[in-house]
Amino acid sequence: MLVLVAPGQGAQTPGFLGPWLDVPGVTERLQWWSAVAGLDLVHYGTKADAEEIRDTAVAQPLLVAAGLVSALALFPRPLEGHRLVAATAGHSVGEITAAAGSGVISAESAMALVRQRGLAMARAAGVTETGMSAVLGGDPEVVLAKLAEHGLTPANHNGAGQIVAAGTTEQLAALAEDRPEGARVRPLKVAGAFHTHHMAPAVSTLRELVPGITVRDPRTRYLSNADGRVVPSGQEVLARIVTQVSNPVRWDLCMETIRDLGATAIIEVAPAGTLVGLAKRALPGVRTLALKTPDDLDAARELVAEHGDPDANPLFPLDREAPAE
Repeated sequence: MLVLVAPGQGAQTPGFLGPWLDVPGVTERLQWWSAVAGLDLVHYGTKADAEEIRDTAVAQPLLVAAGLVSALALFPRPLEGHRLVAATAGHSVGEITAAAGSGVISAESAMALVRQRGLAMARAAGVTETGMSAVLGGDPEVVLAKLAEHGLTPANHNGAGQIVAAGTTEQLAALAEDRPEGARVRPLKVAGAFHTHHMAPAVSTLRELVPGITVRDPRTRYLSNADGRVVPSGQEVLARIVTQVSNPVRWDLCMETIRDLGATAIIEVAPAGTLVGLAKRALPGVRTLALKTPDDLDAARELVAEHGDPDANPLFPLDREAPAE
């Protein structure tokens, strides 16, 4: 059973889209999505420096574009992906990538939505100086108690011994000085306290926008960051994507569902690496592959051939073949 996952903010690095421009059709697709999003994705994905792509309003569209470009390179016929991929999940903004990949919304809708999400979250982050830090190791209960002591929110429960704290810069500085026993604290290169009450204004903005988006039910199982559950309704997927902006990401629960479904392989779309790293620690025995550049496509196709199974996807009509084009 094959699962496709998409990373969240912080996975981007300068120039990471560059190698994908060598894949036929990618430059043209990115130019079209740039027009949809009102952002020069080719420039920011190839020439911008680390500080420029740290900007939430830039980083989020870049991540979704990269994820969709790499997924389409792996599955040029999307119905083939729907037939062989048993489940999809995305971390934070990666949920929009997963929603488009599972057929809930179009790529164009994904790019328009993620641009507005990034802009709204950037505005919300500008109200108060906030940030996020990864807490690595330590007893989870001790970590959570220490976060509560400093007024911080456990914004990401990533599993594999990683919890991300979010709050004001003063609260994060206090945590760095007063670490949970047995844990390390590492500041993250993000521009705000995402998935906390600080993002409430962004939720309100997105809630006004989404009613106009054309939505379909998922063609593959879609796992939600809210609780790790499979969400069968496209309308509910979109509603959860909106409310998730100010609520903690439960990636640990997503990985539990991936395990319970019987996954045998995970492919992380570009810019890959973070989520397969977590999976290697939390899901021993599950094959993983980070689809970072086109050089990884051959290995990814081999993994699809070995682990893709149409019988594992109950949402795809088994009597229907993928089209030739």
